[in-house]
Amino acid sequence: MSSERPKYAEADSLIGVRWYTPLRLRNYRLFVSLQFLGSTGVWMQRLAQDWLVLQLTGSPAAVGFAVALQFLPMLVVGPLSGILVDLFPKRRILLVCQSIAAVLAMTLAVLNANGSITVWAVYACCVALGVTSAVDGPARQVFVSEVVGDDALRPAIGLNNAIHQLGAMVGPALAGVVIAKAGVAAAFAANSVICLAVIGLVAGIRTSQLHGIPTPMRGRGQVLAGFRHVQQRPALMLVILLAGLMGVFGMNGPVVLAAFADTIWHSGAQGFGLFNTFSAVGALAGALLAGRLGSLGRPGLVAAAALFGLAQLIAALMPSQEWFVVMLVLVGLMTLLFLTSAATTVQLEAGPEVRGRVMALYLPLLLGGHAFGGLLAGWLTEQFGVREGLVATGAFGMLSAAVIGLLMWRNFRRRSGDPRQS
Repeated sequence: MSSERPKYAEADSLIGVRWYTPLRLRNYRLFVSLQFLGSTGVWMQRLAQDWLVLQLTGSPAAVGFAVALQFLPMLVVGPLSGILVDLFPKRRILLVCQSIAAVLAMTLAVLNANGSITVWAVYACCVALGVTSAVDGPARQVFVSEVVGDDALRPAIGLNNAIHQLGAMVGPALAGVVIAKAGVAAAFAANSVICLAVIGLVAGIRTSQLHGIPTPMRGRGQVLAGFRHVQQRPALMLVILLAGLMGVFGMNGPVVLAAFADTIWHSGAQGFGLFNTFSAVGALAGALLAGRLGSLGRPGLVAAAALFGLAQLIAALMPSQEWFVVMLVLVGLMTLLFLTSAATTVQLEAGPEVRGRVMALYLPLLLGGHAFGGLLAGWLTEQFGVREGLVATGAFGMLSAAVIGLLMWRNFRRRSGDPRQS
């Protein structure tokens, strides 16, 4: 791989690297395109699976179980996938993972179209998608450093994370529209086409223009290298923990929105798609805001997490579907603002030689938290009611932000009093 600097490096040394600077590179334009499509596709698949489980069982708890099956594999496979990401070509990993995702999507499309689908077949695909995503996610997050090199790494990571999170909001919205208009099988088939498009974009990236990164640590203890790196940096560990808690108490959209559409507003798949669409509008605003603000810093991350929980709590109390939709825009905005800033902070503070393994800790904790959050939201919804479940998770999210904020403040005080503390 070439270590040559991008052509824009000399010019930007005079005017400063802007947020749009990486887009001048052909490889990066292809990369952000595949990042958006890949993220959109996988979240489209997840929502379609969740809705299909609800159709087959009529149980929000079963949907929560499906969500858990999609994300729990990341807790097991995630730390190991970091070694693969650090030691093997990311481009090849992406090609293999997207090929598997295309097969999974087409399998569910065919089974659903011919009427032979069962809930257990959906559960099996949920697990397979979870394992695939546990490898694909960190690979895509880390590959950006090879695409742009060091000169524009910070804006490239920020833009990459914004695009990734935007796809995570657009995917469910698109799935809801497709399901409402053409059925679940069409949503799966559409995702298989998206996966093929991603494969084409990955293949189009020129390996001769990729940038070298430091040789990763080899030998014994590779799995623990990421743990040790984070353990030695308490401030970084708290950011990762906060993201995991937000996954548990905040990222419960598939369960909550499906339940609101089905039992509160009685608007069915069309309402489900509408809710996700307006969440995506807020996500777009959050992505643009995150790009303009740059780094939020630790206090900004805590504030964004607290506002994320507050927005959910207020949405649960809205008296009409119209006001509920308005609040979903704010929920989407705060979701993107927090997740984009947290992912950017973690990736930039991780050393290049262990970046894959650190992201393989961050993403499983975030999405594993999402899995537990799906189970929690499903259980709360069935036991106490739809509105009450969302109020509870929003309140828990705010409490988590307050606790982590206090721990960050104490860590800052210790570091201020003793410069040797890390």
